[in-house]
Amino acid sequence: MLTIICITILAYWILGKDVKRLLAKVKNVDWRARFQKMMDKMRPYALKVGRTAARPLVQFYYVMADERTTLLDRVLIYAAILYTISPVSLLPAAVYKLLGVLDEGVAVVYVYRKVKDKITPEIKAKAESKLDEWFGIEYTLIEGR
Repeated sequence: MLTIICITILAYWILGKDVKRLLAKVKNVDWRARFQKMMDKMRPYALKVGRTAARPLVQFYYVMADERTTLLDRVLIYAAILYTISPVSLLPAAVYKLLGVLDEGVAVVYVYRKVKDKITPEIKAKAESKLDEWFGIEYTLIEGR
């Protein structure tokens, strides 16, 4: 039920509708308990889509887990991550091709625009560390003269 409420809040927020009434339904959620479950679900998705595509979702995760994050931002991030990694979609890619992929993209872009200032260098470092754990460490080859 939480997932449906959060995705509804995300959709309403994208459409510019008032979400206060819906936010009241999730104000007492134990978000800490949700964080590890979220990361467990993200890993298989990340390994499937690759490091670059997974990076914003991992950054979102660390913003969501930050104690300074507002309830609205936490709900929007939670919904965007779940909607992106979930096999269920309002516009399934198997049926609607490119349009089916774009709806996840819209969710990520809207949430990114809302929380981009909260993606601090510390959060970027945590995200890169998690991606290194999943994909291995990236090396840059520096050629000598």
